[in-house]
Amino acid sequence: MSRFTAFCATVLLTCGSTQAYADAASHAADAERFLLLARADRLTVPVYGQVQQMFTQRFAESQAPASKQALLERYQAKANAALDSAVGWPVLKPELVELYTRNFDEQEMQELLAFYRSPLGQKVLDKMPMLTAQSARLTQNKLEAAVPRVNKLLAEMTAELDAKKP
Repeated sequence: MSRFTAFCATVLLTCGSTQAYADAASHAADAERFLLLARADRLTVPVYGQVQQMFTQRFAESQAPASKQALLERYQAKANAALDSAVGWPVLKPELVELYTRNFDEQEMQELLAFYRSPLGQKVLDKMPMLTAQSARLTQNKLEAAVPRVNKLLAEMTAELDAKKP
């Protein structure tokens, strides 16, 4: 009788762990689908453009002759390879999937997928880069107005602290 109980327990544990693995795999697959839908695979595209521009600018500043264009392109390719190994999608994807599966359960991931597949979700994805850039500019402009006041307060506090030194 105890062998039968042990066998049943083993079967239940095996089925349970298989189900947990299947759920985890499904959850990870949903997270990856969401990340692709949210265009996370393109997050670093601007970085590549900035690095390419840095090399182009340095090339122009060095007043290199046009005959050295191949040198510029070779170094740009090397820079792309360095970026690929650091922030390419195959490098980022596993960590991003883990981040999203840790922060959103399967039901929430399904809801995110449904939203971002909707017309409104697509509009959010289309508008988000512009909104983020404009929000950053707006915040920066407001912050610049506060910097002189904050610096004055810092100077006043420093003066007060210095005055109280023995």
